[in-house]
Amino acid sequence: MVTLLTIFGIVFVSVFLYMQLPLFGQEPDGERLERIKKSPNYRDEQFHNQNTTPMLVSKKSMFSVFLEKVFDEKPKGLIPKDKIPTIKTDLKSIPKDKDIVVWFGHSSYYIQIDGKRFLIDPMFSKHASPVPILISCFEGTNIYSVEDIPPIDYLLITHDHYDHLDYETIKQLNPKVKQVFCGLGVGAHLERWNYSKAKIMEMDWNESIELGDGFNLNSNPTRHFSGRSIKRNNTLWLSYVLQTPSKTFFISGDGGYDSHFAEIGKKFEKIDFAFLELGQYNEKWKYIHSMPEQVIQEAKDLNAEKVLPIHWGKFALAEHNWKEPIERLISLNKNENINILTPMIGEIIDLNNDGQVFSSWWENIE
Repeated sequence: MVTLLTIFGIVFVSVFLYMQLPLFGQEPDGERLERIKKSPNYRDEQFHNQNTTPMLVSKKSMFSVFLEKVFDEKPKGLIPKDKIPTIKTDLKSIPKDKDIVVWFGHSSYYIQIDGKRFLIDPMFSKHASPVPILISCFEGTNIYSVEDIPPIDYLLITHDHYDHLDYETIKQLNPKVKQVFCGLGVGAHLERWNYSKAKIMEMDWNESIELGDGFNLNSNPTRHFSGRSIKRNNTLWLSYVLQTPSKTFFISGDGGYDSHFAEIGKKFEKIDFAFLELGQYNEKWKYIHSMPEQVIQEAKDLNAEKVLPIHWGKFALAEHNWKEPIERLISLNKNENINILTPMIGEIIDLNNDGQVFSSWWENIE
């Protein structure tokens, strides 16, 4: 008994000390917490979705689901056997007046539009987890680093999960970033990682900020959750609508389908380009991650002219075959005719070329 208690004590202390590391971020406090408490989306010491959102459809706890993921036999095709094909674009050499998008895999991408540069949820680490041996990227997908990124006018963070707010990436980007936008409370993480208070702008849902030069950033709801440690939902998760002089973008972040997609579609006359979360879904957690059928409906609700599916192609965070998300979406779209773009990681999307065609690059990858 003494030996077991000693082992338990050592493990407990080790975990506690490990969770004090900077990568876990910082809980909001002081003036930041007081602002959070005034949010209409915050009550009972946490943020809430617009509508009731069970984390799991089944009666299993999230911890038991986590244990299953770690210790159960992995489903066939969860991780590709082959190296993922990619294109390494020299972003620094692209003239700033050229309007482009480059997807880095998963939910990270670069937007250059009307002379401004935006970086969304950058994730250039090999592991989407605070424990380095867990959730490794697919072979060939981690081709970009912070060194490859040009100076950024605006860094947009949708929420504070590890696959969207990566400590090492964010820390290294600091000298290159002029301004950061994020949800309420997320700024506490950034300040701990040496971002100046003046550089951080935290937003609640349904706020709008004029960036100047004809640019506007609008924060919107999404149906998800937050947290980097044991405590959940003490920071806010967002989607964005970015309005520029020439185009309007919808930036989904993570989240399940809900009424906010139709509300956003009615609020903004035109969505030229929508980044929609696709992969890492499961019927068990369909309320917090979108299924392919729901992505189709989201695109309709938004009246989106073009759709780039994100949140797939780099990590295995769910139980489906790695390329099932895009295969299901393309199959469903045969009856819908939505303009779905399928670039390789690193391939340039020319925002002014409506006739640009992309290959089905995943088809011959096992």
